[in-house]
Amino acid sequence: MCMMIKDKYIDPFTDFGFKHIFGTEENKRFLISFLNDLLELEDKIVDITYRNLEKLGLNIIDRKAIFDVYCTDEKSNNFIVELQRSPQRYFKDRSVYYTSFPIQEQSKKGDWDYRLTPIYFIGILEFAFDDMRLKKSKDDNRYITKVQLFDCDKREVFYDKLTYYYIEMPKFRKKEEELANHLDYWLYYLNNLSTTTKIPEILKKDELLEDAFGVAEFLALDKDEQFTYQQDLKARWDNKACLDFAKEMALEEGEEIGKKKGEEIGQREAKMKIARELLDVLDIETISLKTGLSIKEIEDMKI
Repeated sequence: MCMMIKDKYIDPFTDFGFKHIFGTEENKRFLISFLNDLLELEDKIVDITYRNLEKLGLNIIDRKAIFDVYCTDEKSNNFIVELQRSPQRYFKDRSVYYTSFPIQEQSKKGDWDYRLTPIYFIGILEFAFDDMRLKKSKDDNRYITKVQLFDCDKREVFYDKLTYYYIEMPKFRKKEEELANHLDYWLYYLNNLSTTTKIPEILKKDELLEDAFGVAEFLALDKDEQFTYQQDLKARWDNKACLDFAKEMALEEGEEIGKKKGEEIGQREAKMKIARELLDVLDIETISLKTGLSIKEIEDMKI
């Protein structure tokens, strides 16, 4: 089935779009720039090598992991970049599980001192975490969360070779005039690429970002790539439609439950009021029979 693509640029939140821009050898300069902007590395990344995206466990029966982007740099640092489009309850668990593979890869036969090279997990999320931190502070607009193993007593980093970055894209709300650094450029690019028709003026001044727009033009793709992207975009639309429908059904069900609950509460309050008015007229057993309230509930009214 052929779809009519009206957008000038591809959607970077599709599997094809993200990997086309950040996961190919010819475009690796974009990923290098993004990682250097995001990560607090003393020595900037000069080059990266893309690795096999499918990893198996230690045994053939172990569950396998399929990464969006997995690469290493010239210093053997490991980088896993995952794009997560819809909320997943155990995404944090999954990210920890994924980092177990590059740890296993570093094990060596024979005499080995267990020294590991750093591992970085970057999760680019098209949703905001619905965890206790956000529930306690709904005005928390931090869109980047950095996580490392932490010594709770000393309140300092215990181990700095395993680092997780979670970028909650819905919380990045900066407008073009508010962009303050190169990482802002990349996040603005991701958030607005599929809906814009021209390169923002501030990004035109950056040659790398201008190239990234050119690479993302739908008409710049060959016919096979266009077809693959169309199928991927359709899957994204279908998935969004299913999620929207599920939310709508849950809302309707919630409203119905709330309505019934309200009716139940209203009926109970009416019975309680009637019971109080009858306390001086009828005995407790009769009031219980007339209202449906328990004898204990009616006795408690006398206290």
